[in-house]
Amino acid sequence: MLTILIAFVIIGLVNLGYYLGFFKFAFAPASENVRPKMLPVSVIICAKNEADNLRNFLPLILSQDHPDFEVVVINDASADETLEVIEEFEALDPRVKIVDVQNNEAFWANKKYALTLGIKKAKKPYLLFTDADCRPETDQWLKEMSAHFEDQKSIVLGYGGYLINTRSILNKLIRFETLFTAIQYFSYASWGKPYMGVGRNLAYTSEEFFAQNGFASHLHVKAGDDDLFVNQAANKFNTALCLSPNGITRSVPKEDLKSWFRQKRRHVSIATHYKREHKLMLGLFYSSQLLFWLLFMVLVFTTFWQVALAGLALRWIVQGTVFYHSGKKFNETDLFWIFPFLELFLIWAQLGIFIANLFSKPTHWK
Repeated sequence: MLTILIAFVIIGLVNLGYYLGFFKFAFAPASENVRPKMLPVSVIICAKNEADNLRNFLPLILSQDHPDFEVVVINDASADETLEVIEEFEALDPRVKIVDVQNNEAFWANKKYALTLGIKKAKKPYLLFTDADCRPETDQWLKEMSAHFEDQKSIVLGYGGYLINTRSILNKLIRFETLFTAIQYFSYASWGKPYMGVGRNLAYTSEEFFAQNGFASHLHVKAGDDDLFVNQAANKFNTALCLSPNGITRSVPKEDLKSWFRQKRRHVSIATHYKREHKLMLGLFYSSQLLFWLLFMVLVFTTFWQVALAGLALRWIVQGTVFYHSGKKFNETDLFWIFPFLELFLIWAQLGIFIANLFSKPTHWK
């Protein structure tokens, strides 16, 4: 039993070390004083069967407080009225540009192919990506994200959250997982090791895209247009973080656990294509999370139960500090009060996702 105790202490210290490292991001200023540069921006949206969402959210994109932007909307072989809806907006606003993508046998269900056509259509040198089911939190979103481009900064990571439903436990779980992921990729980027971003709120220059030869190195992977590109192209010199509450987007969340589980399987499968150092850092973190709880559940029923509870209490204090201050940045503080429950559920859900992906891989982006 002493061996288990020693293992618990070591694993706990490793996991605690990560959370202490997250303090740098958690206590970082929201960078609200970044001076807007009014750069020419192409907002790029890839839409597949998104007619209703485009009707609801495209007006919020077009009403952004920015003097020089266009919106390139890609119809990725939709089976609904997506193309007709885009054409309606194009007729009303010359800033709307259409890319109509037909099914291509060589690139079937490959979002990267559709996005590449949209990027080539874009006339502005600064590209800002979001999804058709996303809405900006404010009319300052475009201004806030583009303000972080500088001479060396060609990639900007933003926060892409989900619409809030305070009555839904599933909604809280989805938002907690999203916040937890954001804490990690923002923290790693602040350490000089950016490894991913989310396509709901991501920007980079067209020059950076073509310098990386686009998505060529991972075109065979159906998804990952956002995080695999960032994993390939981002470094400590060219990556900026937009932490302003005015720079947030929010998406429509899944309404049932099965749909969310399927979505997360696709996201997790992409991580196997990350650079080795990123896979090692992330693997160690998630392993330490799982092992901490497994060892805790063993020790709490032994004579070392007081040590186990003390370790859990210390961990919760540090975790709570990270989640509260990170949540304040993005208006997710309601998650703080139930984070122990959400973390436990998420750990076991991630284990289930990992096991499911061992037997089969998701093959479509939608």
